[in-house]
Order: sequence, then C-alpha cells, then structure tokens
Amino acid sequence: MKWTKNLSNLVLAVDAVTLIAGLPANLLAFYVFIHKVKQQATPIYVLLLSLTISDLIFLFFLPLRMKEAADMNWTMSYSLCPLSGFIFYATIYNSTLLLMAISVERYLRVAFPIKYRLKQHPRYAMIACVIFWVVSMVHCSPVYIIQYYNSNDTISDPANKECYYAFTQKQLMIILSVRFELFVVLFFIPFIICSFCYIKFILILSRLPSIKASEALQGHLACHSHPPGFYHLLHAVQCVPC
Repeated sequence: MKWTKNLSNLVLAVDAVTLIAGLPANLLAFYVFIHKVKQQATPIYVLLLSLTISDLIFLFFLPLRMKEAADMNWTMSYSLCPLSGFIFYATIYNSTLLLMAISVERYLRVAFPIKYRLKQHPRYAMIACVIFWVVSMVHCSPVYIIQYYNSNDTISDPANKECYYAFTQKQLMIILSVRFELFVVLFFIPFIICSFCYIKFILILSRLPSIKASEALQGHLACHSHPPGFYHLLHAVQCVPC
C-alpha cells in the first residue's frame, strides 16, 4: 500500500478517535468486570472481561500503527512490524469470537433459562476464552511468519520501509489464501452464528410488550458491523482475482 497525505490523515483521525474514546472506556470496563468476576463469576462477566482485555491489548499497540501512518512509512525497528501486525489481527479476530460467544450465552439464557442456570459454570467460559485466544493466534501466526518467509527476499530487509505490504509474488499467494480463510472461519461463520442467536433472542423478547424488537436487533447486529467488519469484507474482496 502506498501512503498518501489524505490516507495518512484519515487513518490518524480514525485511530485517534478509537484510542481516545476506547482506552478510558475499556479501562473502566476492565475495573468493573474484574470486581464483578471477583464478587460473582458468571459466564457473561468472564466473556466480557476477556473481550475487554483483548480490546485493551489492541489499543496499546494502536500507537505503532498511528506512527506508521504519520510517517507514511515504517521507521521503527523492523522486528516490531510483524509483532504489531500479529497482535493487531489476533486481537480483532479474538474479539469477534468473543462477541459470538456472548451472543450464544444471551440466547441460551432466554431460550432455555432453567437448563442454562442448572448447567452454567464460569469454568466453561474460561475454557472458551482460552480456546478463542489460541485459535486466533494460531490462525494469525502466518501474519508474523510470512514476513520472514524466504530470508533472501526484500521483505526481511531491516532497511525496508513498508510493513506488511511489500510482498513477493510467492508471499502474496500465501497471504491471500490466509486472508480468505480468516474471513470465512473467524468472521463469516461467527457472524452467521451471532445473527442467528440474536434474531432468536429478539423474537423471544418481542413477545414482551415493552421490548421493541427491531430497535434491539439493530443494536445487537451492530456488534459485527463495526469497522473490523468492513475490514474483514475488504480481506474477502482482496482475495478475488481481477
């Protein structure tokens, strides 16, 4: 990707708003959910705490991306390039999986209230969180490895001023396949599950006169329609040959 002044300003503006609004909100959420888990560890609080931690890690590494956008090239240590890319993508996909788990938890809570209360245990949520972290990191490991793949290529040159964009043809074929797999496994399938759970969730709640189903549905589906959702769609488009 070739940086331009307009693109640099756009990325800086979006990332700055994300950092300024997201960091204090997530720090507050982290404080609240830590206390909730200590007082009464329930599956939903465990999932929300893990989601908050994932978002905080993403936000802590976001300034590296902002500096790259401001400089319009990669001027930091090259070893930070694959690391920041790995953390950036792994936390996005981990958050997507956690949003899916939260939607499933909410659906089970209202669809099968008695069975759910009898069988719910925070241990299951903790296991799910660990699995999500492992799955997202394993699937995103090519993001880290690909930049050192074939050390004779220029992508491994410390003097290189582009991060995660200057690929050889061989690397590009691998990364496009990985991107499409990430889109299907870590976005599209969770989106379908999330949509199903929230639609059923809203249909159940819509029987109550005080609930406006359409408004609630729009709000819940927005969880997967946030900016990372458009990023996932961009991944899929980039995998389609011209």
